[in-house]
Amino acid sequence: MSDTLSPTGQKPAPVSVQPFQFRGLFLTAIALRLETDAPDDVFYAALDAQLAKTPHLLAGAPMVLDFAQVPEFSKPADVRDMIDNLFARDLQIFGAQNATEAQLNAVKGYGIIPIKVGRETAMPEPKPPKPQKPQPAAKRAAPPAPRNKVVKTPVRSGQMIVAEHGDLTVIGSVASGAELVAAGNIHVYGALRGRAMAGAHGDESARIFCRQLDAELLAIAGLYKTSETIPAELRRKPVQVFLDDDKLCVEAFE
Repeated sequence: MSDTLSPTGQKPAPVSVQPFQFRGLFLTAIALRLETDAPDDVFYAALDAQLAKTPHLLAGAPMVLDFAQVPEFSKPADVRDMIDNLFARDLQIFGAQNATEAQLNAVKGYGIIPIKVGRETAMPEPKPPKPQKPQPAAKRAAPPAPRNKVVKTPVRSGQMIVAEHGDLTVIGSVASGAELVAAGNIHVYGALRGRAMAGAHGDESARIFCRQLDAELLAIAGLYKTSETIPAELRRKPVQVFLDDDKLCVEAFE
């Protein structure tokens, strides 16, 4: 096949194709918050029991180590021994949050990066104010408007619906194996059989509402319940899910 010539009789310049793109990515990860500075046999026995209990939730899930409760746990040999034990259990750990400088140094070489999310991001150090002339008060920038999402069709197994900056409403049922993620509240006007994660950016005031509960997983701001821990008497009832003092509560509507 011959090349097409331009009206001037010359070959057109080759088209330049961008070989890659940088794209923003919304990622849901699970945080493993350490509550002990001395992981021992009891720690690993409890972890193994949890892994056996919820394999569908933790298998292959991206995971972050949360050091907020154990700033003193920083001896490199101890930290690395724990990470080796976690990797041996096929946990996909890629980040560390609330970690001290010593803890970040201890995880070097494992491909683990520091993570800062939502309200847990460190505040900048205050600077001494400079003397200046009085100025008229500047208008405060308005917070970004929430962008709610409404899905008018049933959500099928394998589908993932994300409302990154607002509420998510589904007018229909959510099948087993489907996943809903929202920065705000989640409303399901039908049966909820898949996974629902509200307050994905750490909003502890977010709630989940559904007309018929049969979920595989419910989560708000990182705290979750699996189907095994949802009381049987709440199954197939209209419920709301909310946080109360760091406890995930599921209540039926009267």
